[in-house]
Amino acid sequence: MINIKDEIMLATDARTRAYSPHSGYTVGAALRCKNGKRYYGCNIENQGIQSICAERTAFAKAISEGEREFDCIVVIGGPKDKAPEQCLPCGYCRQFMSEFVDKDFKIYTVYDKKVEEYSIEELLPYGFKL
Repeated sequence: MINIKDEIMLATDARTRAYSPHSGYTVGAALRCKNGKRYYGCNIENQGIQSICAERTAFAKAISEGEREFDCIVVIGGPKDKAPEQCLPCGYCRQFMSEFVDKDFKIYTVYDKKVEEYSIEELLPYGFKL
């Protein structure tokens, strides 16, 4: 496992910025590019179905800055003001990320003093491809 200490701190901080008045579920994500740059994001809800997940927020920030090569992402989430629980990207985020990463891209979730590591291929074995 690679060192993700900085990403854990960034994701934890990003989680405090989540806007989740409807679900109360807060998520922070920290994305590391292959060049070492980091981008973070939080979930942003609204009353409709167009809410934005923390993972896509981080990717959108990076992509809009010209980044195209990604190393890993750390995702930390759970009910507001509670300890993190196992929190993995939703199906929409998995498909979105798969557009920009190779099959070995790592996804980490941190909770209960544990760090779990997955590849995008493990979490999205049959992703849509044209």
